[in-house]
Amino acid sequence: MSMISASARIHPSAVVEDGAVIGENVVVGPFSHVGPRVVLKDNVELISHAVVGGKTEIGKGCRIFPMAVIGGVSQSLHEAGEDSSLTIGDNCTMREGVTMNTGTTGGGGKTVVGDNCLFLANSHVAHDCRLGSHIIMSNNVMLAGHVQVADRAILGGGCAVHQFTRIGRQAFIGGLSAVNYDVIPFGMLNGNPGLLGGLNVVGMTRAGIDRATIHIVRRAFKKIFEGEANVRANAAAIRDEFADCPEAMEIIDFITADSDRAISSPFRRKG
Repeated sequence: MSMISASARIHPSAVVEDGAVIGENVVVGPFSHVGPRVVLKDNVELISHAVVGGKTEIGKGCRIFPMAVIGGVSQSLHEAGEDSSLTIGDNCTMREGVTMNTGTTGGGGKTVVGDNCLFLANSHVAHDCRLGSHIIMSNNVMLAGHVQVADRAILGGGCAVHQFTRIGRQAFIGGLSAVNYDVIPFGMLNGNPGLLGGLNVVGMTRAGIDRATIHIVRRAFKKIFEGEANVRANAAAIRDEFADCPEAMEIIDFITADSDRAISSPFRRKG
């Protein structure tokens, strides 16, 4: 049987299948469908015509708009009905037509989204993606499988992100960009193919990073991408020089970490 709190409001036209767990003050609007393995935590609202399926947990205070399909089976060609899940944190908003898929066994079986994220109309989070908190995905953004997006990244409308790509903290991706390779923390990428245009100085300033620190990070950026060796070797070579700047070290650690993708660069065919 479903576990539905007494304070929940379920529209007569909605379907809540046996087994679903519905928290306090949840609203399930007209013509919405909640599957048998779904958990809706307190104060979640399905406005209308929303579908939540699969083994999916929706955090407190989330809002799901019409025609969103959350917790659908993965679109992987290797999908074989495995037991997998989708977990979404608190206070996220999924606007009209947003789709999010559960994971696959080959990718760890979990798709995970943090807190306070905003997904605008028709954006897509594929299987096995790992997203942090305070992320904004604009209209029609497409994340392929296994993508990682760190806290406070902003993805402009219509951009597409290649599978297994990492996007660092507070990166900014311009609209209609093709993100083929990893994007460093604080990086700003535009174009198709996407090229790294520099640092997201506006975002860094809004986050309270002082001007002196931004200048240090700029100097590290220049040494990494304009040095004589390849990007990863350049980053490793300056580790000691920038050890006292956490923001610069975050970029260096990101570049030198193991990854399935190359690093996005200001130059074509370099990095």
